[in-house]
Amino acid sequence: MDDIVRQAMAKWPNVPDCYGWLGLDARGNWFMRDDPVQALGAFASGRPGAKGSQLRHEKLIDFIQRNYGRDDQGCWYFQNGPQRVYVELEATPWVWRVQPDFSLHAHTGQATTCTACLMDEAGWLYLETPLGLGLVHTQDVGQAALAVESGAWTVQEVRRQDLPTRYGYVPSPAGLRAATLQKQ
Repeated sequence: MDDIVRQAMAKWPNVPDCYGWLGLDARGNWFMRDDPVQALGAFASGRPGAKGSQLRHEKLIDFIQRNYGRDDQGCWYFQNGPQRVYVELEATPWVWRVQPDFSLHAHTGQATTCTACLMDEAGWLYLETPLGLGLVHTQDVGQAALAVESGAWTVQEVRRQDLPTRYGYVPSPAGLRAATLQKQ
């Protein structure tokens, strides 16, 4: 986490959290979702326009990625100064880029290693790593197939719906918050 973020958190400790405004797609792209976009539906719904506007400003993306983390409930967020901006996930909290030597880099640039390889009923390929579970980037599925064919990775079958519980992440913090508020 950036020092400037830590300083802002200390200076303004009671800033309310933000839900629904930031999304991470299955290719590791960040999307901004204002109120009209959120009204179109959930980030992962597939509805036209519901993802929002893809962020393209490299310094903003780098800032988000340096300050990307997970809370105790398994909700992923971007710590924006004193405010947590919770992230809607299209698939998983991580998106992996597979290198020619089968090493991995997250969409955030962090290096990691594969500890398990999983495939769901739709053929999506996931890798378990010390950082957590992530989806293999669509452009790297061929490279991942080489890792499987070479015996470096062994594929295990999994149901997509089981992944959030099994790996402790919340795909929609906004949905979790809404459900919690309804119960109160």
